[in-house]
Amino acid sequence: MDKYILLSNKSWHVELIDKLCEKFPEDEWILIQTEKAFTKEKLSKIKPKKIFIPHWSSIIPKDIHEEFKCIVFHMTDLPYGRGGSPLQNLIIRGHKKTKLSALRVNDNIDAGPIYLKKELSLKGTATQIFHRASKIIMTMIIEIIEMNKVPKEQKGTPVVFRRRNSEDSNIKDLKNLEEVFDYIRMLDCEGYPNAFIETSHFKFHFTKAKIQNNQLIKANVEIIKK
Repeated sequence: MDKYILLSNKSWHVELIDKLCEKFPEDEWILIQTEKAFTKEKLSKIKPKKIFIPHWSSIIPKDIHEEFKCIVFHMTDLPYGRGGSPLQNLIIRGHKKTKLSALRVNDNIDAGPIYLKKELSLKGTATQIFHRASKIIMTMIIEIIEMNKVPKEQKGTPVVFRRRNSEDSNIKDLKNLEEVFDYIRMLDCEGYPNAFIETSHFKFHFTKAKIQNNQLIKANVEIIKK
């Protein structure tokens, strides 16, 4: 029996590990969701064959990725788009589709060798895109395990994305409706700062946007007193 770890703090990956347990009933799958539980001491007791990381915002400690095979899934066609906030950075650059890259973690951010890549549409809200990605990640994990994939070094000139912060969600300076629509949808997900505008006394958060003929946007709004 082999042991595998799925490292993610996102709710939609609970279903992913359930399906992996069904696919590989002879193996043991363990979900880790917090940094506190992701320690060298704990991993040494588990002795996982591989650690799959579909979504994680923290750096994987060197003492962990050097001892265990840590495979992260990054939402760009690496080496294009290394760095933070890949989904949002792709959308604001006008990309309609991307590739999910499965790579082994090393000392440099998103610079490790690639196991495989799969196409991913960027249509819909961030929530919809992440759920779509989760299904593709499952097929990639299966392929990596069943075909015993060996990663190959990245080729090409790296393009590095800057990690976005909450203030980058402000839509006050956007100039057309399509930009506003993209900002709302690309931040419409748990754990992300929703698109907003603010006045002296209130902050307006926007979700569930729909655009009609690039002339009208309808969206849910939450108004918070500052």
